[in-house]
Amino acid sequence: MFSLDTKRKLDSVIAHLLVLLMALMVLNVTWQVASRYIFKDPSSFTDELSRYMMIWVGMMGAAYVAGKNEHLAIDILLTSLKQKAQTKLMILISFCIMIFAIVVMMIGGANLVYITFILGQKSATLQIPLAYVYGIIPFSGLLVTYYQIVSIIQLSHTLKTAE
Repeated sequence: MFSLDTKRKLDSVIAHLLVLLMALMVLNVTWQVASRYIFKDPSSFTDELSRYMMIWVGMMGAAYVAGKNEHLAIDILLTSLKQKAQTKLMILISFCIMIFAIVVMMIGGANLVYITFILGQKSATLQIPLAYVYGIIPFSGLLVTYYQIVSIIQLSHTLKTAE
């Protein structure tokens, strides 16, 4: 379940999903511009749809980048340490990211989805439940948590083999 092969397959699925979402967002925005400036009849749903697609791309992209360990980082302290200390610090960082993903994204995001679902909040133009839009937050948190567990396992294995 936490193997590198499973991680690679998940990376591939997420990458393809991100490409699809970006392509659909480009088509949506292109239609928005064309309907406004060429046909002089602006489409009513494209602005809202592009906003929601951007939320999904941002959250999925953040999970993908966390899985690739290419997220923004200040590594002054990390580069000044020896290899064994670097690995220990990376384990601590992965653990902190995992705790954040669980508490804020999964638990907090699930509460947000639950509240918007119970309240029956719908988007203004598309009239879709906002719980569907916000559902990406706990899902991305789950992905980040998975990726951090894989990272901790790999780093722990590296630490053990270095001893």
